[in-house]
Amino acid sequence: MDELDKNILMVLQDQARISMTELGKAVALSQPAVTERVRRMEEKGIIDHYRAVVSPKEVSKPISAYLLFHTKECERFVANCREMPDVIEMHRISGQYNFLVKMVAASLESLEDGINAMGGYGDSTTLIVLSSPIQHKKILPSVKGEK
Repeated sequence: MDELDKNILMVLQDQARISMTELGKAVALSQPAVTERVRRMEEKGIIDHYRAVVSPKEVSKPISAYLLFHTKECERFVANCREMPDVIEMHRISGQYNFLVKMVAASLESLEDGINAMGGYGDSTTLIVLSSPIQHKKILPSVKGEK
């Protein structure tokens, strides 16, 4: 990855729906050249997805929480969480807990219902989000040769 690829990624992280013509202008490349670079990054898996970022608050899910979860039934727990619509992220982690789960909910009562539904799989600690001063921060790629 070179400096041009890095610049393309920075623009796409802000404006995934930008046209290839406009992207080319933004990074000082022709439309065919920028299209080819984007295609290569997609093929390599550097660009994984394009998606809309939905505001939970605006779709009536204003409560966000993280659950630190410990279970001995990892596969069953993961399968259960996949089926829960309020679970929007799940990460396998090291340490005392083995999962970090992010949930959004319409109310504290529905959050509690979700936590209770997971309770049969193990123990958890819930951290309710009060505010999010940094959200969806761009990933700054390393350029070849940088450490």
